[in-house]
Amino acid sequence: MTTRLNLLPWREMRRREQDRQLLTIAVGAWLLMGVIVFYAHVHVSALIEAQNKRNEFLNQEIAKVNKQIKEIADIKKQRQALIARMNVIYQLQGDRIRVVRIFDELVRKLPEGVYLTSLKHAANNTSLKGIAQSNARVSALMRNLDSSDWFAEPNLEVINVQQKGGDRVSQFSLKVKQVTKQKGETGTGS
Repeated sequence: MTTRLNLLPWREMRRREQDRQLLTIAVGAWLLMGVIVFYAHVHVSALIEAQNKRNEFLNQEIAKVNKQIKEIADIKKQRQALIARMNVIYQLQGDRIRVVRIFDELVRKLPEGVYLTSLKHAANNTSLKGIAQSNARVSALMRNLDSSDWFAEPNLEVINVQQKGGDRVSQFSLKVKQVTKQKGETGTGS
């Protein structure tokens, strides 16, 4: 008779042992993957948090710089306003001297027998109204104004001859342009 060996339990035990090893390896792999995923999550979260802190710091610095830029713009506006005021003051100071020179020049160029009744000044134009003893004296005034350093292009608008107290007088209206003097020039008049 032959002996029969039953290898089934050994195969079964070996299969169970292989299944248990496979299950252990699978669980170990799953645990290892869980640890790796957890570490990756924690690491990426830390990187994101660090970047968010950097971004917040940069935003704070940008806000500071924007505030400084706004302050600089306000200072520039104030500077421009001050420069404009200073220019107005310089212009007014220059005009003050010019007005004195113009009146002085008018007195010097006014011939005898001519009297001014009105003087209006707008921009660089001056309107003169007055009374003269004759038309010749009005033309002498125009020649004097034309030869002046402070006036140019006298233009007679109206001249009327009227009887006034037994004398004939000429009422006139003329316009003359004012010449702007260059820096360093002085008009002494003659």
